[in-house]
Amino acid sequence: MAKSTPTKSLSHVLEDQESKALILKRLKRANGQLGAVIRMLEEDRPCNDIVTQMGAASKAINIAALNLISASMQECVAEDKANGAEVKAQLEKLLLIFA
Repeated sequence: MAKSTPTKSLSHVLEDQESKALILKRLKRANGQLGAVIRMLEEDRPCNDIVTQMGAASKAINIAALNLISASMQECVAEDKANGAEVKAQLEKLLLIFA
């Protein structure tokens, strides 16, 4: 039986506590907005109100993701890690999801 070779995972853990706090704040806001969407559906609220709330939650999540990618890229460039180029390339691929 052949051994599988583990794939090297390139990742970055955000260390900037200020950026992390701002991202968490935005995600908590989005979480509240999603809770509101669920309540609105359960209460048979008008579709346009629900979709507006869903759009706000979606935008908050997308902005949080972009902020996370941006802050991580800044740290990789500033620290010039040994695998910084690979991590940066991976983060750029994640960025394209939102383009």
